[in-house]
Amino acid sequence: MFLRKGVIAATGLFLCIFLIVHLSANAILLLPEETARGLYNTYSTTLRESPLIKIVAYLLYASIIFHVVYAVIVTIKNRRAKPNKYAVNHKLENSTWTSQNMGLIGIFILLFIVIHLANFWAKVKLGLGESVGLDMDGNVDVYQITYSLFQNIYYVLFYTVLMVPLGLHLNHGLKSAFRTLGFYHRKGLRVLTNVSLVYAAIISVGFGIIPLIVYFK
Repeated sequence: MFLRKGVIAATGLFLCIFLIVHLSANAILLLPEETARGLYNTYSTTLRESPLIKIVAYLLYASIIFHVVYAVIVTIKNRRAKPNKYAVNHKLENSTWTSQNMGLIGIFILLFIVIHLANFWAKVKLGLGESVGLDMDGNVDVYQITYSLFQNIYYVLFYTVLMVPLGLHLNHGLKSAFRTLGFYHRKGLRVLTNVSLVYAAIISVGFGIIPLIVYFK
């Protein structure tokens, strides 16, 4: 069981680092259009062509898969270990609602990832869906793909609303990951609790508000 939770913790921390980089890239969309288009497409081209970044990308894909698979396994085993439901449930006295519903929250996040990949990764990597335009250098115009999606109010609302479960997941998951990996310093845990809350707020609000700003811009 510890091995599985260790994998979940390690992959989760790796994904937390990735989210910081990804949010920084999305923030480019807030710049004036001419500047944003050039920077965003340059950034995207670098990600696709750099051998080192390609290795990191494979690690990212593997992390997502292992994180999801092992989380499902642990959730199922935990439920089987406690099959009986008591008439009076005192779980929330010892744990938060988020910790008791990480499986449900994870389903919403997985739904978001699948739809997000279908709208971005599939179009950029595979050229699926609507015709994919090219920038001045002949590369896929990732900026235009992103900007066009963020002009769809339904996708914007979907994207923004799903940042709520992401924030909940990050706030609980970041603290749990360090504890799973052996971090039990009392004062350190109090600091970690605050850091997790701030991190989760920045990531979820940041990702959630950018599509709204782009839409109304």
